[in-house]
Amino acid sequence: MRSAQLLPLIVALFALYVIWGSTYFAIAIGVQSWPPLIMAGVRFTAAGVILLTILLLRGHKLPPLRSMINAAIVGVLLLAIGNGLVTVAEHQHVPSGIAAVMAATVPLFTLCISRLFGMKARKVEWLGITIGLIGIILLNSGGNLSGNPSGALLMLLASLSWAFGSVYGSRIVLPVGLMAGAIEMLAAGLLLLIVALLSGERLETLPDTAGLLAVSYLAVFGSIIAISAYMFLIRNVSPALATSYAYVNPVIAVLLGTAFGGEYLSSREWLALGVIICAVVLVTLGKYLFPAKPTLTTSQDPS
Repeated sequence: MRSAQLLPLIVALFALYVIWGSTYFAIAIGVQSWPPLIMAGVRFTAAGVILLTILLLRGHKLPPLRSMINAAIVGVLLLAIGNGLVTVAEHQHVPSGIAAVMAATVPLFTLCISRLFGMKARKVEWLGITIGLIGIILLNSGGNLSGNPSGALLMLLASLSWAFGSVYGSRIVLPVGLMAGAIEMLAAGLLLLIVALLSGERLETLPDTAGLLAVSYLAVFGSIIAISAYMFLIRNVSPALATSYAYVNPVIAVLLGTAFGGEYLSSREWLALGVIICAVVLVTLGKYLFPAKPTLTTSQDPS
């Protein structure tokens, strides 16, 4: 591959691996001085407004109403509920590394939900789901989540919502390219701000410098740049490579949380991390690692 083609690929993978992996740590910093729903709402509203403005200035037109509504629904499922609950969970003292490990189960839930929509799964993928469930049990049976049932429930609901939104989004008509991401973020951000208002969240004091930098990083790098990188990858590389962030992000998040956030993982949680990553690898790469055997068909003599 020529360097002119290789460089964008490396940059895009870096954005998914490192930037998306670091967002959990950035959320942990932000919720120290932000109310969680307001923080998530500001993040996605700002990112949506910025991205939509850039697209409109570059000559893009707003998509048809139906596809805009579809994008808004997907944004609510993925970002408002999925990411919003992660933010609330970290505000309730779920360590950023543990949140990332729990979020890594999304491909497992996605496969289960796909089955409900009539999509078949292979035996190796079901094996991955079984191993993943063992990892989830390990993660919740000792350490940080065992003493925080509400945080564990929030992370479970977040993963389920993201998985359902991913499957649902693949079966409906969405705006083309980055316009879908802009509308999804804007819809999610506005809904989160409304829910924050109705739930009584108030920004009593201005967030500190670290909190403002965290939200700025999440809006620009964690949302706009990372989503743009993901869109680039799904258009230019195999699905296996584009979704490989699922088993890299938790490692990045755990390393950042333990190195800079003072977080501690028990030996059981480290084991759960390894088990869940193995499960995700089986689910996302199973068809490449263990290709199906070709079936031989015999033709019968019609005479």
